[in-house]
Amino acid sequence: MTVSSPRPGTSTPSAPSPTIDLDALRGEITGRVIGPNDDDYESARQVMFGGIDRHPAVVVRVATVDDIRRVIELARETGLELAIRSGGHSARGDSTTEGGIELDLHDMTAIDIDPRAKTAWAEAGNTALAVTQAVTERGLAIGFGDTGSVGIGGITLGGGVGYLGRKHGLTIDSLLAADIVTADGELRRADADTNPDLFWALRGGGGNFGVVTRFQYRLADLPGIVGGMLVLPATAETVERFIALSDEAPEELGTIANVMPCPPMPFVDEAWHGKLVIFGLLCWAGDAASGAKALQPFRDLAKVGGLDAPIADLVHPGAFTEMYPPEDPDYHPLAVSLTGFLDRVDRTTAETIMTRLESLDAPMRAVQLRVLGGAIARVPDDATAYAHRASKIMVNVAAFYEGEQDRPQKMAWVRELLGAILQSDRGAYVNFLGDEGEARIRAAYPGATYDRLAEIKRRYDPENLFRLNQNIAPA
Repeated sequence: MTVSSPRPGTSTPSAPSPTIDLDALRGEITGRVIGPNDDDYESARQVMFGGIDRHPAVVVRVATVDDIRRVIELARETGLELAIRSGGHSARGDSTTEGGIELDLHDMTAIDIDPRAKTAWAEAGNTALAVTQAVTERGLAIGFGDTGSVGIGGITLGGGVGYLGRKHGLTIDSLLAADIVTADGELRRADADTNPDLFWALRGGGGNFGVVTRFQYRLADLPGIVGGMLVLPATAETVERFIALSDEAPEELGTIANVMPCPPMPFVDEAWHGKLVIFGLLCWAGDAASGAKALQPFRDLAKVGGLDAPIADLVHPGAFTEMYPPEDPDYHPLAVSLTGFLDRVDRTTAETIMTRLESLDAPMRAVQLRVLGGAIARVPDDATAYAHRASKIMVNVAAFYEGEQDRPQKMAWVRELLGAILQSDRGAYVNFLGDEGEARIRAAYPGATYDRLAEIKRRYDPENLFRLNQNIAPA
């Protein structure tokens, strides 16, 4: 069986595409080979974000390192585009491809924990939630992000900004080693002593260097947290103060402030639905008594906003896994967003955020603010490919759109708002970049960082086989 004709809704190529004998491939692969005529093809090609409608010639759900080698070889033989999928959360849709080969790590989910050494090996098909659940049962933790369904491959290789960052650093700061199949089909170990150049590049350089099969992490003690959702009235004063409190708090506290219209949540009074609020997510990585003391000033912000108590207060002692809210697998939002870093959120910045949010009538628009620092900032900029250690606050501006005709207007609003609040820090976090061009990739990898990555790319992937990513061309 071969795949050569385009599916409905795709353009006909100017030259015949290489064909793949799916029956022959099934005889060579231990995992699953999914073609356009298979029942699970539609679900296999679907990614997290809406508006991405691509049709790979084949989806290979690999099960072994040899499967990965064979898929890489197939991409080289055919010249077809190769997409690597861990969790499918790429904002650009890099987890899939139109007419190419999708290598899906979904079924590689082994986890091997050594509780005495406080380390864990996890295969790259795992989600952040799956690994967190496994290690939390032993009173341990790894800092991933804020979404449980994200694949550990993408978040780790891009850096990993999450709730535990101020206390324990980025995800890559807990990374001890990785096993990776490079473009030549070789399985390599990358750690501080073996292929240290590759290990440096994998800690923030994204999927440019091969297919990571598994990661080894150092685990932190974390028997419990105090955390959850706190909804507060949004004013310029409360936004400014929320960020100041987050910056002043002990490093055990990680926060995310989403300034946005309040969704119609059943536990929020209807009078607040659609009004601008601070949708705060807070996580105290320490004992409950200290957590209650550290979190009280955030609750008191309700009074600054003219209320006796928060609009909603779901903050409580619990397990770290509770910081990952339930997700609807059928939810595929149409959204545009841009990311950057801020030096500060003073009253002027907060007023600009509020004014711009009020200027748009989209039912969902948001400015997300994450205070960094702490353990993240104690690592030298050149120690890893993530080169924004001194950045103070991460900002993401986003808006939902209702169709392609609506997208340009929402994108223009996002761009104008971000431009109005950016200050001296012009960097970018690679995991939150969309399809924004070469200049933005270089903002993620400034100066010498990009040059070093390009040289390592030349050594391990000189033909740029792994190019469906925020791509670094070989030097």
